[in-house]
Amino acid sequence: MTAQTDLNDVLLDAIQPAHGGREVFDPATGQPIGRAPEHSVVDLQEAIDAARAAQPAWAARGHAERIGLLNKAADAIEAHAEELARILSREQGKPLNGPNARFEVGACVAWLRAAADTPLEPETIVDDGTTHAVLTYRPLGVVGAIGPWNWPMMITIWQLGPALRMGNTVVVKPSEYTPLSVLALVHVLNLALPQGVLAAVSGGREVGEALAGHPGVDKVMFTGSIATGKAIVRSSAETLKRLTLELGGNDAGIVLPDADPAAIAEGLFWGAFINTGQTCAALKRLYVHEDTYDQVCDALTEYAKNVPMGVGLDEQNVLGPLQNRAQYEIVARLVEAAKASGARILLGGNPAGDQAGYFYPTTLVADIDNDNPLVAEEQFGPALPIIKYSTVEEAVQMANGLEVGLGASVWSSDREKAREIASLIEAGTVWINEHGAIDPRVPFGGAKQSGYGLEFGAEGLKHLGQPQIIKG
Repeated sequence: MTAQTDLNDVLLDAIQPAHGGREVFDPATGQPIGRAPEHSVVDLQEAIDAARAAQPAWAARGHAERIGLLNKAADAIEAHAEELARILSREQGKPLNGPNARFEVGACVAWLRAAADTPLEPETIVDDGTTHAVLTYRPLGVVGAIGPWNWPMMITIWQLGPALRMGNTVVVKPSEYTPLSVLALVHVLNLALPQGVLAAVSGGREVGEALAGHPGVDKVMFTGSIATGKAIVRSSAETLKRLTLELGGNDAGIVLPDADPAAIAEGLFWGAFINTGQTCAALKRLYVHEDTYDQVCDALTEYAKNVPMGVGLDEQNVLGPLQNRAQYEIVARLVEAAKASGARILLGGNPAGDQAGYFYPTTLVADIDNDNPLVAEEQFGPALPIIKYSTVEEAVQMANGLEVGLGASVWSSDREKAREIASLIEAGTVWINEHGAIDPRVPFGGAKQSGYGLEFGAEGLKHLGQPQIIKG
């Protein structure tokens, strides 16, 4: 047993129940990792009670003291970064290297420090000698944070960092698929935070439903599917909770005819295949003009075929498995539907039947209709459909044709032309010559059924506070 394995075991031992619990398995190997506690609605009630009791004192510390403690919590993540990354790799499946496990832990540090250090000053609305009005933000109270399994640590930080900064206390409910990662992260954060300020409750759907509807929770932040987001809206209605919902996307990318296929191939690949395609704001359908269609297909295939996929703890890999069997079956079904329709498989589409983990090969699909299920449904995995278009107006119409709008991208050698086209796309964020490049200083949120509310930057902080006007 290596020294690093010993460290991982120490952190796992700190979060595992002394007896019982649910066994969690590595999606790359099928081997057990550890046991997650199975908390109940009673445990949730205790966590919410503790959070409510701790919230007034946490708010009373003021911004400066909370900022200092959150930066100490970021220091704690840095001190345990490799342990956290290895637990994440084993549980979620993403490799240590590339934009994956070590990257995600590093992003936790960056986003937590950004949430702590972003200025949010009182805003004078009117001061004309007669009327004086100032806009400030008070804490909401207790925030419930319900996270996903694809970026479990990073998205948890997106939720809890600004919530704590604004004087709220937080109860986290991790995904049933990736509880150990989040429990380990919360354990490390609590090495620096006061008792009761942050808690994690690991349980099933009934715990998530109870959190969403609990009268002692003042706001819910959720990242996940549209169906679950709608259920949270219904659960929260009785108490009129504030909500931030970052829901599913089926992001479109439009390659304009002046784009250089060789120059954009790497960016297109990682826009689509970061985290093996398991990213809400990943590029999931690519529209390419007929003049450069074949060249873009060739350049993307040439790049993709050389990107290694395998077990995450092997240092050379940068693509991993699907995190769970259900997601694997969705990707397989959609690729088979594309093949049955006569679409052309440029790469992949042929998973090995005898593999231990949920590995689906990097798959590129050309000559596919826009209404094919692989295009119209969110695949959330390593399969990218490439659709040919004749006019830019047609491409924009197809990009806007779905009831989701998390992100999108436009690829062109003419940045001003790309920005002009970007303004026509119905999405919360439209990137130019990149896709999915989020920044903790830049607000992020969805359009249409991809959710509502903003995260990141000063706007994200405001969504974790109660606006209050002081006039007089």
